Order: sequence, then structure tokens, then C-alpha cells
Amino acid sequence: MTGLKAGFSNPVLSSQAVFRQVLTAMSRPGTLQRIQSLPPAEPPLLPATAAVCLTLVDFETPLWLDAPLAASNAAGYLRFHCGCPLAAEPVAASFALISDPAAMPALCAFNPGRQDYPDRSATLIIQVSALAEGEGVRLSGPGIQESARLRVDGLPDRFWAEQEANRSLFPRGVDLVFTTSDAVAAMPRTTQVES
Repeated sequence: MTGLKAGFSNPVLSSQAVFRQVLTAMSRPGTLQRIQSLPPAEPPLLPATAAVCLTLVDFETPLWLDAPLAASNAAGYLRFHCGCPLAAEPVAASFALISDPAAMPALCAFNPGRQDYPDRSATLIIQVSALAEGEGVRLSGPGIQESARLRVDGLPDRFWAEQEANRSLFPRGVDLVFTTSDAVAAMPRTTQVES
């Protein structure tokens, strides 16, 4: 693990700031949050993705990495800075990190939680090529006044049908966090999507 890039320069203040931004993104689906506290990141991990992981992932949260991340220095970076165990299968993860959305497993491959413990479901952190408010799919549901629009570039064609199936599992289902190099947006399991 020698030569790994540093994490946050100020771990306490940076993780608090990023936590607030992720919480705002989750409570207001479709809004874009620009991350100010960006740590260096090991490719193919993007800086905003690294910030989210350094904030949310720890020794109690198994993390599943897709193939490009698992084969890179990013795996060692995350184990070192987060102290997280790596999950061998998507269903065993509390968090899943996807750097290549075109090749990602179906959403149903991840842990949706149980009816009596829906909060034990997985959160997927998906790196995408671009995010934009005010265009793209129409979102509605809790945290959205009437409707919002969010464009998420780089997802497979099957993704939105899978998200609708995921929403139908409520109160179970996975939550989604999308990242670019410097921004984050979120889509909790309660969000309804219209193409």
C-alpha cells in the first residue's frame, strides 16, 4: 500500500461538510451538490466519489467494488482510508461502488434489505460521465416539490426500468448516489422516475 494518495487534508471538517452535502442530495432528489472538500483519488476513482466513500464507508460497512476498481490501486486506497472490508458479492455489501455503469450488475443483485429491517439495504455509489439539473428524467416523490428533472449520463439503457422495479419494493430497495468528478446527486428508493 505504499504510494497511495492521501485522503482528506482535514478529515473531521471535510467529512462533516461532505456528509451534509450527501444528506441534502438524499433529502432533495434531483438536486446537484458540488463537493468543495475533494481529496486526491486513485484512478479510476473520481475525487467526489472518494469524498463520499471517505465520509460514509467504514470498518462496519462491507464495500463491493466493480471489476475496474477491484483491479486498481483504488481498492487499497479505500481499504486503507476507510478501513472497510471488501465484499466478494454485490448482495453482501452495505455499499457498492461502480466505476463502469455500462457493465454494472442489475439493481436486484444488491441487498434490498428485509421487510423488518429495510434500513439494512445497500447504497450504490455510481460514477457517471455527467449530471445536470433541469433536464433528463422527471422525478417525483418525497423531498421533491411537484417534480424535478435530472440528467444522468452513462447509465445502461435497462437502468430506469430496474429503478422502477426497485421503487416497487418499498420499504425495501437500494438507494442510489451518483457522482461525477466534483458533484453528487442522489435518488432514494422512494423516488418515482418518468422517462
